[in-house]
Order: sequence, then structure tokens, then C-alpha cells
Amino acid sequence: MVEKGKKIILFDGVCNLCNSTINFIIKHDKKDVFRYASLQSKVGKQLISERNIDTSKLDSILLIDPALAYYYKSTAALQIAKQLSGIYPLLSVFLILPTFFRDWVYDIIAKNRYKWFGKKESCMIPTSELKALFIDQ
Repeated sequence: MVEKGKKIILFDGVCNLCNSTINFIIKHDKKDVFRYASLQSKVGKQLISERNIDTSKLDSILLIDPALAYYYKSTAALQIAKQLSGIYPLLSVFLILPTFFRDWVYDIIAKNRYKWFGKKESCMIPTSELKALFIDQ
């Protein structure tokens, strides 16, 4: 289903902010660390089920590590930033902040993402060049 050793980012496929974020990650994933699927996809649902992940904590992003670990909300975002090229790994310094505070800020953005950034009628369809990076095709 997914190449060995790749980390999987599950994202809200109808969220404009989430789709823009995935495009940003793809552009800055110079080490080819990540593969992608929407939370709404069959593969996304299967991965969540296989790992018995509490879906009440999922609303926009989930990072699944090949070692069966997973991260959500602000921790997922910061763990992703650690793997990107450029200055973005420096954002991981925010991991020293208490999770409840980071997730509080994250939740404000997540709860308002459709209002602020809009919503698509269907999940993003990757270009032909990007299809190999998506595991739910």
C-alpha cells in the first residue's frame, strides 16, 4: 500500500487550507519522507482503523510514522516541519510548549478553517506528476 519507511500524512481532503498545506509540504519535502491520503479516503479510514486511532481527536491532520506511532494536531504539524527543507525544522522548537496550549491554538484554526479558507466539494485530485505521492489513488 505504501512504500516502506515513508511517513503518511492524512489530511482533510475538502479543506482549502489543508490542501494548500499539503502542496507546501510536497514542495519542501526534499528528502521524500512523506506520502499522502485524505482522511475521507478508503485508505485513510483503513489506516485509522488498523491503528485504533481515536477519531474524536482527528479533524484536519494526522501523521503516521512507519514505526506504528502517530501524531495529531499541533504535534503532527511540528513533526512534519522537522522533516522539511529550509528553515521549517526550526519550528520544532515549539514542541517544548505544553501540548494543551499548542493544541488550543491549533483547534482555533481547525475549527474556523472552512470559514476562513473555504471548502471544496470533493477531495483534491493530484496532478499526474504528484499521483505517485498519494496512496489512495
